[in-house]
Amino acid sequence: MKFIYCLLIALLLGSCATGEKQKPEEFIVDLNSHNFQIGEIETQLMSFIGLGPLKKSPVAVLYYPNEDAVCLRYRHEFITYNQYWNRSGRQLFIKALEKYNEDYDARNLNSNAGSKGRKAYGTADGYLIWQQFSFSVLAKGSVKIEIGYIFKENLPYFYMNQLDAEYIDPLIRDHNRTSAKIPFHFTRAQAAGVAALFDQSVIDEFNKQNSENKSPAANIDTNIDSEVDYY
Repeated sequence: MKFIYCLLIALLLGSCATGEKQKPEEFIVDLNSHNFQIGEIETQLMSFIGLGPLKKSPVAVLYYPNEDAVCLRYRHEFITYNQYWNRSGRQLFIKALEKYNEDYDARNLNSNAGSKGRKAYGTADGYLIWQQFSFSVLAKGSVKIEIGYIFKENLPYFYMNQLDAEYIDPLIRDHNRTSAKIPFHFTRAQAAGVAALFDQSVIDEFNKQNSENKSPAANIDTNIDSEVDYY
């Protein structure tokens, strides 16, 4: 009887353990991990301290095979940012652009949508590493990236908003950092260039070339399309 009682308890505990939801693995990237460039794209960022028109900015696109992460590396207001996308985030971006193109063609974009429009297509979980100078604090932390659309000067843009990330130094409080919120504005051609480099088959081909000690070079057309007035 005692044996049966113990067996029932063991089975009960086992069923509770298997029923628990496992936490998803945290997405972290080592800046010094093996990586190689797969292309370069262009976006529009806000001018210095948010004054003036949008400013074109080049963005290097790198792949980190050990972490299966794509990095968008850019410089803004004297700070270098490494914005990392995992596979699920890249898939979200591609699907978001598909939905945006559908809404664009159907004229379903609302110029008065405000914050609702700016995160209309979802939020990706990313990782951010940022630094002002080579001798400055290397800050890093998880970051949320909203994806949607926005109107600027009567033109719609595919919109990606890098929210703030928090870095808490485990030893020195003065090294704590909070990154700036940085919105990206893409024309449809520019966003298509990002989506092309986020495509897993393209990444796999670059990875294959790199493993064979070749020099991969992106053959993606990321020229800016000439947008016309939306209305």
